[in-house]
Amino acid sequence: MTTHLLSLTEWTTDDLDSLFALADEYAEGRGPCFAGAVAMFFPPSSLRTRFSFERGAAEMGLQPITFPPETLDKSEDLVDVAGYLAQWADIAVVRHPDIGVLQRLASPDALPVVNAMTDANHPCEVLSDLYALSRVADARQLRYLFVGADGNIGRAWWEAAQAFGLDLTQSCPMDLRVPGIRWEGDLRRAIASADVVITDGPGAHAELLAPYRVTAELLDRAPSGVRLAPCPPFVRGREVSADAVEHEAFVGYEFKCGLKPVQQAVMARALTSRSPR
Repeated sequence: MTTHLLSLTEWTTDDLDSLFALADEYAEGRGPCFAGAVAMFFPPSSLRTRFSFERGAAEMGLQPITFPPETLDKSEDLVDVAGYLAQWADIAVVRHPDIGVLQRLASPDALPVVNAMTDANHPCEVLSDLYALSRVADARQLRYLFVGADGNIGRAWWEAAQAFGLDLTQSCPMDLRVPGIRWEGDLRRAIASADVVITDGPGAHAELLAPYRVTAELLDRAPSGVRLAPCPPFVRGREVSADAVEHEAFVGYEFKCGLKPVQQAVMARALTSRSPR
């Protein structure tokens, strides 16, 4: 078990099980509390992840102190930033486009660093989705379909698939696939064997991905009980149709309720695995 959470590449199924057991404790209001502070770095546009991290930290007894991520874009070496920050903060939660910034901040092991999203991946988002699914099914036995281009969400799911042995397929134009992932270019064929459908925003590839919009008609082709879990923020009529969001497969807004206990568990895991200063 490592102190930092920068990716899921070194995680094991035992790590996942212990995190979910801890998340259960927080969901039931009996998770461990800590005295200290969390340095958080979030842009103004962050909504769900920031709210759940800040509220979760406060409920744990930690004081969240939030800065814009640009605070870390400076000539000062981030090794030195971490060294000073560790004198007052017990953990850092960072959303920054460049994962190299998080890696540099974590490199001296001055304080635990948690990845709250980068352009390379988004581990807390995937852990939260797996946790929500684990409460109603065996998440490791489900068949996952990611519909979208190579990006931080697709790569985070690919990290999880390799770490936890998930059955994961991507459907998109061939040129937009995540390297190494199983791929199926025909969305109608891919969705016919999917238990969970995940989408991501198209970014700069809206025109290329328009034929891969998930619709209610496509969801009707999926196995009974299929779940549609679009990664927010989603736009009706873009990666998912309006009728897909109204379909019984849409897991709803409550699906993301697990963000807070999972992120509390992530912070607690980092804090308890850290060597005393």
